[in-house]
Amino acid sequence: MPVGTTVASFGLLADAVSTVQSFVEVFVGVYVLLIFAYVLTSWIRMPYSLWLSRIQRFLYDVCEPYLRLFRRVLPSLGPIDVSPIVAVIVLVGLDQIVVRLLDRLH
Repeated sequence: MPVGTTVASFGLLADAVSTVQSFVEVFVGVYVLLIFAYVLTSWIRMPYSLWLSRIQRFLYDVCEPYLRLFRRVLPSLGPIDVSPIVAVIVLVGLDQIVVRLLDRLH
């Protein structure tokens, strides 16, 4: 294989790794914001508000499956739900691990 092809292959791999890193970081950032919005909207009760109920339903459908994983494991603390806090910490930790692993491929 010629040297130019090898350099181009490494450049393409580095570009793909950077793209995956950016995707993971943006995905985690958006998902953390969705969890935050889910928590905030869970405190708001507006009867007969069609737009708010649609937003809450969307956030429920997106966030609840992930949060449910932690609710099964964490002990109940009465009315305080710490699963969003733990879920965000785990998500950010996994983000850091994936980005560092991908950095090694760079």
